[in-house]
Amino acid sequence: MKEIPVTSLQRLPIYLNYLKTLDDDIVNISSKAIADALNMGEVLVRKDLAYTPATGKTRVGYNRKELIAAIEEYLGCNSKKNAVIFGAGGLGRALLAYQGFKNYGIDIVAAFDTDSKKCGRIAGKPIINYSYAKEGIRKTGACLAIIATPASAAQEVADLLVSCGVKAILNFAPILLSVPDTCVVRNMDVAANLAILSSYLA
Repeated sequence: MKEIPVTSLQRLPIYLNYLKTLDDDIVNISSKAIADALNMGEVLVRKDLAYTPATGKTRVGYNRKELIAAIEEYLGCNSKKNAVIFGAGGLGRALLAYQGFKNYGIDIVAAFDTDSKKCGRIAGKPIINYSYAKEGIRKTGACLAIIATPASAAQEVADLLVSCGVKAILNFAPILLSVPDTCVVRNMDVAANLAILSSYLA
């Protein structure tokens, strides 16, 4: 597999979602058509798709279904991965109930929280007391995790996840986590991103 820039990797799900919205009678599609629909550059789209197993034909483009399959293969959508959530507040509960993760082969199997009053089930999925987190992670075989806790608890959770062999963390807590190179962290600071957007309105 060719090493892909982070920005290109971030765009692949956008292409995938767009291709899936098209009518079934659209058999072939060109990189230009994708670029025009998404307001992107054609060369950029073509370079991004070149990282996947997809192959296009001159003056024909890509077979749409084959392109979808190629992007899904590259993103690992066809291999199921279990994930857990830490923090069952408003954000954590919303993420636990969200069904869209399954489109990428990800199954959110449980959430954990220190507040026993929040324990129960959401969308058929359990919210478990934090004291059982280590056992729960190992039992489910989760390799991905979402941290939606207050900043004060996030590093402790990250340390626990690393000790349980979790390899990737999506962090919504407004703090930079310290983890070994064996674990990948993607930070999603909602407030900071809103501040960036707000600056464009000034």
